[in-house]
Amino acid sequence: MTDPDEIARFHDRCSDLMRELLDALAAAPDRPRPFPQIEDAMGWPRRRIASVLGGVFRLRMTEFGGRRPYRFQDTRQSVSGRWELWMDAAQARALRAAQRD
Repeated sequence: MTDPDEIARFHDRCSDLMRELLDALAAAPDRPRPFPQIEDAMGWPRRRIASVLGGVFRLRMTEFGGRRPYRFQDTRQSVSGRWELWMDAAQARALRAAQRD
């Protein structure tokens, strides 16, 4: 996702746990990190990110055409060899603006 309005709508429609994850990603824009590193920084147990992403899957597919307000790399694309998530700087700005509204 690149449209700030769409990112704001996603933020409004997703679960509290997904919002917490988005906040953590926005706090470190343009910095791909493997799931365990993000979970540790958030104080979450292992595999919670996978559960949260699974929970938001239907929302992403039905309301947003599968688009994500964050970036994702699988094990074949990532530097770490693990699944990685991050937000680019524009996505992080849009999320912060949505939180102020």
